[in-house]
Amino acid sequence: MAGTESAATPGSLLNGGGGGDGPEEKRPRLGAAPAPSGSGPQGNRVTVVLGAQWGDEGKGKVVDLLSLDADLVCRCQGGNNAGHTVVVDSVEYDFHLLPSGVINHNATSFIGNGVVIHLPGLFEEAEKNLKKGSEGWESRTVISDRAHLGELFNFHQAVDGIQEQQRQLQGGKNLGTTKKGIGPAYSSKASRTGLRICDLLADFNEFSKKFRVLAQQYKTTYPALNIDTEAELQQLKIYAERIRPLVKDGVYFMYKALHGPPKKILVEGANAALLDIDFGTYPFVTSSNCTVGGVCTGLGIPPHYIGKVYGVVKAYTTRVGVGTFPTEQDNEIGEELQSRGREFGVTTGRKRRCGWLDLVLVKYAHMINGFSALAVTKLDILDTFEEIKVGVEYRLNEKRIPYFPANQELLNKVAVEYKVLPGWRCSTEEARSFGDLPPEAQGYIRFIEEYLGVPVKWIGVGKSRRSIIKLF
Repeated sequence: MAGTESAATPGSLLNGGGGGDGPEEKRPRLGAAPAPSGSGPQGNRVTVVLGAQWGDEGKGKVVDLLSLDADLVCRCQGGNNAGHTVVVDSVEYDFHLLPSGVINHNATSFIGNGVVIHLPGLFEEAEKNLKKGSEGWESRTVISDRAHLGELFNFHQAVDGIQEQQRQLQGGKNLGTTKKGIGPAYSSKASRTGLRICDLLADFNEFSKKFRVLAQQYKTTYPALNIDTEAELQQLKIYAERIRPLVKDGVYFMYKALHGPPKKILVEGANAALLDIDFGTYPFVTSSNCTVGGVCTGLGIPPHYIGKVYGVVKAYTTRVGVGTFPTEQDNEIGEELQSRGREFGVTTGRKRRCGWLDLVLVKYAHMINGFSALAVTKLDILDTFEEIKVGVEYRLNEKRIPYFPANQELLNKVAVEYKVLPGWRCSTEEARSFGDLPPEAQGYIRFIEEYLGVPVKWIGVGKSRRSIIKLF
């Protein structure tokens, strides 16, 4: 050999050593923590509110409370299939696409790139709620140009209904979707045939060509589908001009919000952990990531800008549609929970299935999301029960399992071990502090905290803003 080279080992490369003469340059190892410089990344952190069960936990109410002093309230995923109810001064608001924080006239509402937008539904929702006090919403709403127009197209909703019928005929069981077009919309997105807000606003002729191709693809797959392509395009052209003033580059908008003057930024999750496309009770789930990772991908923000993550837990458990439900009470107890809690879906009006609180399920949600604290809602619905059960353990083939099964057939077979707690048999609706609650209700909350190792920050005892007890 004409010369010699010292072989660089993986360790020496990662530490900066490359062989040769001269002093070895000291460089940090790959993955090593950066040198401390203050208290972490500079800029504003986001506070996140997420559902910890199968949705309908009361996230909108918690978001409404936190948004009172927020500067920016964001939606990061989902679409018109979400439904959040907020009651302010005896006025009830129902939101599906708009963040619940739109009621706060001092806050900006942001719909991120992870949301699929049904434009007719967006404007109908705004017009319905503006009569109740959300007027001027356009001037304080921003929509990401990267958001998909998935369920905008009426044929996405039609396809959703056809697919549900096919599942029922072929397998005898549908998924129980909202039939709002969410699944087909995300399918278009994943297959890279979807259309986005930026496409609609750029060159309408090019957009029209892509739209016709997408419509034809659906017609070929579903021959019975009736699509008036030209009529839909005419409608889209009108909506394009209505929405244009609201649209901004979402990534740049969020970057400026994080790195600009001090701001309180709130993120409102839609759906919930057990409906997450990756971590939920698949296939009976939604089509997006409703866990904390969806905040980063749906808004385009780095993970270290996520601050507090609050999980919202109903004091019992509900589920809309089909799918496994280990603590379901298909009996008088379930009927009483359903009746007292007025458990009907905001989006579909479907009757919700009801059962006891399942802490195995909530602990699984905590494993994924890392909740900083919890909001326990609708505690008052349990006021009439003499005893209250809480699911604390799953057994499979008579053996305790320390995890939440991924497979639905296995989950169907689990036997739930319950902790029986005493009821309080009196109204909690007028309680405004933890001390106002009866001792048994206090014990119920403390049991939840001890089991999960997560503090409870808020307790809901009614529908209105004032019916929330703040513990710290």
